[in-house]
Amino acid sequence: MEQNFFQHESADVDPSASIGEKTYIWQNVQVRATAKVGSECIIGKGAFIDFGAVVGNRVKVQNYANIFRGVTLEDGVFIGPSVCFTNDLFPRAVTPDGRLQDYLDWKCYETLVKEGAGIGAGSIIVCNTTIGKWAIIGSGSVVTRDIPDYALAFGNPARVRGFVCPCGTKLPERNNLAEEENVTCPECNKEITLPACPELIKKD
Repeated sequence: MEQNFFQHESADVDPSASIGEKTYIWQNVQVRATAKVGSECIIGKGAFIDFGAVVGNRVKVQNYANIFRGVTLEDGVFIGPSVCFTNDLFPRAVTPDGRLQDYLDWKCYETLVKEGAGIGAGSIIVCNTTIGKWAIIGSGSVVTRDIPDYALAFGNPARVRGFVCPCGTKLPERNNLAEEENVTCPECNKEITLPACPELIKKD
């Protein structure tokens, strides 16, 4: 079958991995067995996509990012340079009796990054979390909990500092986090329905 994607000669793509058309896989990338990468993606130099990981369509994975087993990236996601996902909440190299662990000896926790979300350079995404659609994670953040749709979050641990339009513009301050709220982007005039986020309400 004719290959309908670009693979640099130094990249290591397992034959059982699924790669969509018009995707570019650059220098020193490794894509492991049964991984799925959609169409029109760009996988930057030195990135790692583990076995069973799922990458949607039109996703950008920048240089040296690590997409481990259990991670799903929906369409249009941006992963900045050196971003690292985790997949083990209780990491150990060996079993209690001293035997070297293999992948069957521990539970792989999953992580979902929803459509259009962007994760800044050098961030760490702790597993068993969901990053909402069109959310932005600031560079160098450590995500330890779910991030709502359209949220702007950063820090260690990452905290929600506001909300953003898909165009990237910060949206006006919200009046009521307990309920859905309709807002208009001051830059592109897009109407956006922000989700209810009662968990973000500060308690005395």
